[in-house]
Amino acid sequence: MTDKAIRRALARARDGKAFDETESLVLLGARGADLDPLFEVSARVRDAAMVAAGRPGVVTSSRKVFIPLTRLCRDRCHYCTFVTVPHHLPAAYLSPDEVLEIAHAGAAQGCKEALFTLGDRPEDRWPEAREWLDAHGYDDTLAYVRAMAIRVLEETGLLPHLNPGVMSWSDLQRLKPVAPSMGMMLETTSRRLFEEQGQAHFGSPDKDPAIRLRVLEDAGRIGVPFTTGILVGIGETVPERLDTILAIRRVAREYGAVQECIVQNFRSKPDTAMRSTPDLGEEEYLATIAVTRLLLGPSVSVQAPPNLSEPQQIPRLLAAGVDDWGGVSPVTPDHVNPERPWPEIDRLREVTEARGFALAPRLTSYPEPPPDPDRWPGPAITFRVPRRRQTERPGRDDPGYAPRQTLLRAALTGKSSFAVAAAADLLHDSDTALLALLDAAFSRFLLDSGPGDKGCTAKTAIPPAPEPTECAPDRVVGRAGRRWRNSVGRGLRQGPPRPCPAIPRRWRCRPCPGT
Repeated sequence: MTDKAIRRALARARDGKAFDETESLVLLGARGADLDPLFEVSARVRDAAMVAAGRPGVVTSSRKVFIPLTRLCRDRCHYCTFVTVPHHLPAAYLSPDEVLEIAHAGAAQGCKEALFTLGDRPEDRWPEAREWLDAHGYDDTLAYVRAMAIRVLEETGLLPHLNPGVMSWSDLQRLKPVAPSMGMMLETTSRRLFEEQGQAHFGSPDKDPAIRLRVLEDAGRIGVPFTTGILVGIGETVPERLDTILAIRRVAREYGAVQECIVQNFRSKPDTAMRSTPDLGEEEYLATIAVTRLLLGPSVSVQAPPNLSEPQQIPRLLAAGVDDWGGVSPVTPDHVNPERPWPEIDRLREVTEARGFALAPRLTSYPEPPPDPDRWPGPAITFRVPRRRQTERPGRDDPGYAPRQTLLRAALTGKSSFAVAAAADLLHDSDTALLALLDAAFSRFLLDSGPGDKGCTAKTAIPPAPEPTECAPDRVVGRAGRRWRNSVGRGLRQGPPRPCPAIPRRWRCRPCPGT
């Protein structure tokens, strides 16, 4: 790699021109003085990403709790300390009470996300896991994940972010209604690391790159907001590293569901097969972040875990193009990297503001939902997210949020009953003309629901009610969208008659004439 090749690649990137794989490899090899011009270009793309997300100059993070549902796994990754064996655990899985205890502690500390992390399908390897699931009435681990996600959502208000590893199409379908987002690290597309004995992923069936890419593609087809990423420094070559980034870019462009790419640096740990492997160098890591930002563009957020870098290195992560710090917990440790404690939120804010940015919270699903209303999270998730009138503010942390124009377009064209409800909350009382149109749109949804829907069947627009009243028993619209089954979607469970906070106050049900 010559200085001339680096200068040429940097010039093309600076001019906004597309660069090929050869030039990408050159930029991945940037070191020393060549990093500053690379950062200058990647920072421009990062700033464009912030503007596109409606948060110019704002770096985000998620306040979360870490729920290690099970530390058993059927894989044998050579760098992992999270996974253990049954006789080192009091039980194969956390009990429901233990899960809720962690979630309640997080809710008391202002957390908004419950990160479920666990090993891949431990029941296929460990009889203890199979016996525990059978004793508690669950078909498999993912059935237990789903049940706990529902309980955490219902009883604590925390939004689940699920990391259960490899999932099939049907697995994604059954988990989507109970979680606003999911994730799985692609890590690497290197088949060499998977197939050759002694390499990082040898003996781990769920680390097959083809299978993991299929999960990303299926999540995109289904419309699950998905977080993925690369693990840098586990023995991959630079071309293999580039191939991983390009694979993520292809899936993000084709399906649009990759909301975030984590660029995670390898840290060797004692008592692992890779304990003698040196940690990834700082400059190599920073170059990878910058090139990832350039190749993914402004449509995908780029995250670097702040606890995996030394405190003095964190500002350079921002310089390289990071726009999100990921989940930071005030309650639980990073169970995957227990030797690396989370930085304090106040300290992270100081570092962020010293670089000229603001730090703001977000939820598990990014503020910008997919433009197609039919791909938004289900009502059981969406209606639990507080909606606010002030939509134009930095760092909006509401996954139910959509730009005003998107919501109004979806509502007034009859594409989304959720959009009708949400758009009203985003309008001011002075927007009388638009509110009148939304009144008509809401009535249209009621009229279109048909006799199979138990919702209100009034044939005229429902006028504003001075005070909310209770729905009749056959017109229940619970907070999770427990009715409106045909027009909004199936809720989690049926509830008793109650007011309808899921719908804007002006449209809450009143008994129809003659009932």
